[in-house]
Amino acid sequence: MARPTSRVLTLLELLQSGGTRTMAELADRLGVDGRTVRRYVGHLVDLDIPVETVRGRYGGYRLAPGYRLPPLMLNDDEALAVLLGLVAGRRTGWPATTGTAGETATAKIRRALPERLARRLDAVMESLAFTAEPGEVATPETGVLLTVADAVRHHRPTLIRYTTRDGRRSERTLHPYGIVAHAGRWYVTGADPEIGQDRTFRLDRIADARTLPGAFEPPAGLDPAQRVLSGLAKAAYRYEVTLRIHGTVEQIRTRLPAGIASVEEPVPAEAADPQTERWLHVELRAERLDWLPPVLASLDRPFVIERPDELRDLVTALADRLAASARQA
Repeated sequence: MARPTSRVLTLLELLQSGGTRTMAELADRLGVDGRTVRRYVGHLVDLDIPVETVRGRYGGYRLAPGYRLPPLMLNDDEALAVLLGLVAGRRTGWPATTGTAGETATAKIRRALPERLARRLDAVMESLAFTAEPGEVATPETGVLLTVADAVRHHRPTLIRYTTRDGRRSERTLHPYGIVAHAGRWYVTGADPEIGQDRTFRLDRIADARTLPGAFEPPAGLDPAQRVLSGLAKAAYRYEVTLRIHGTVEQIRTRLPAGIASVEEPVPAEAADPQTERWLHVELRAERLDWLPPVLASLDRPFVIERPDELRDLVTALADRLAASARQA
């Protein structure tokens, strides 16, 4: 059951969101009756918070115009949510949470909390661990992220200066559809009107972004995340791997997700039951092959390597090592 102090803080948050809140609305949100709401309003007035009473049919309570709330007042759940968000953001490469900004924000929140709550949250932080993220964390510039996000929201063309993986620089116009965070990296996907094709760019490789006049209309039923995953699975790498694996799509996706591999499902007539195991065509691209044999072994499904021959040799070598280890006393 919520304590009165927590409800008073919740009342303040509701009034802070702006506008006039009716007595019935506040009572319903706080889970109390009207008399208790009036008592909570009195507590806020005692704290020199200017709560105004609005009379009439649509009356209720509101904060006085221009009132600025104290710097920070968080309950236990809110403080834990903010600190965990900052820690997770630094660990996964979220912009503005890495480096100095994340550290100073955490320190300010920690100092503003009551000592009892701060000690409890310190215990959570000390006992918290994260599993390793695949690949390096690549953080985009905050200004680039904010500019592109605004262009996505308002369907504005954007001029970007981009550096490719091999160091080639270019300036191009993009119609951005959406921003996607995946495996420690941030991507923007959209249309390149100069070539008439959809493109996906890493945000950390964009040196500058500037919105242009005009607007564009994004395609209906757009799924930016799926576009990014499909683009990553088809990106050009050193090796092109083609496999046939006997199993279900779900079984294959447990080890080869959409951002890594594409799975060609059977024609509809053969796919009446998605849980039925059958031979599926799998394609992926990679700079290295040494990680793939253990993945295929962990699938524990029959498979055939169509290409490249180097992968076949690596799988055979892994099988020989496992067999030799198993024979040892």
